Amino acid sequence: MALDPQTKLVLDQLAAAGAPPLETLSPDVARQVFVMPQGEIEEVGKVFDRTIPGSETDIPVRVYYPKGEQTSYPALVYYHGGGWVVGNIESHDNVCRALTNLANCVTISVDYRLAPEHKFPAAVEDSYEAVKYVFDHAEEFQIDRSRIAVGGDSAGGNLAAVVSNMAKEKATPTISFQLLIYPSTNLGGEPTVSMQENAEGYFLEKGTMEWFRDCYLNSEEDKQSPLTSPMLFGDFKDLPSALVITAEYDPLRDEGEEYANKLAEAGVKVEAVRYDGTIHGFVSMAAVLDVGKRALEKAGTTLRKVFYE
Repeated sequence: MALDPQTKLVLDQLAAAGAPPLETLSPDVARQVFVMPQGEIEEVGKVFDRTIPGSETDIPVRVYYPKGEQTSYPALVYYHGGGWVVGNIESHDNVCRALTNLANCVTISVDYRLAPEHKFPAAVEDSYEAVKYVFDHAEEFQIDRSRIAVGGDSAGGNLAAVVSNMAKEKATPTISFQLLIYPSTNLGGEPTVSMQENAEGYFLEKGTMEWFRDCYLNSEEDKQSPLTSPMLFGDFKDLPSALVITAEYDPLRDEGEEYANKLAEAGVKVEAVRYDGTIHGFVSMAAVLDVGKRALEKAGTTLRKVFYE
């Protein structure tokens, strides 16, 4: 179908603004210009920043609690998008607030180390160590360690998928669900149809993706690691159930849907939902895109069912 009117308006506004492509900027400047529309700040019960001890360095996190009082909560450990180069807990604050309220859970947003200052596997290490710490210290967060999900968008969806596989292979921590929002799943694969058809003009472009990968990876060989390309894990059996959200006009659409198919073929309970007429990043644009709001509601209500039913 055609672009929905709100999405088209956003793309027209971005084109009119004339912002330079991220790949033409230094990483520091790119991080400054990478701003997602936040809208009004959604109230949660409480929110605070802290750190989690990691093997290389302390890992900053932001912790959100829903309104109301419970003795124990389910938890979502969330990894922000941004190509492993840009984005942070601020850029995805609106997403985490919405999911906290919709799912009635504690959300722990992880500010993992970014490339190129910290190349692969730094982001993977921080992401795994964060959820492992949350699991091992559930009482600190007032959460139920049997109801811990991981989630993320784009590069964060990649990290959530990688962490889910690592947790299975290491037999810890126990992850109950994975929320994968337009995830990157196959950095070294052949170009998909969606990668070719949506390479330019739809917010996330080929040049930017190549720059992200060059910043993140140490070599071409890294593309063939399952820790960068979760499609390459050999065994998908017994992974946590999943919701995979994709967008019609997204270069990453096909690899996200292919990953969902791989999970389903292995007997994993998975729901794949494509939102037509919209672009990569639309969930983070929920403040200006109704389709983003609908996807956030879908993600939140799905998490709530997994946590409470």
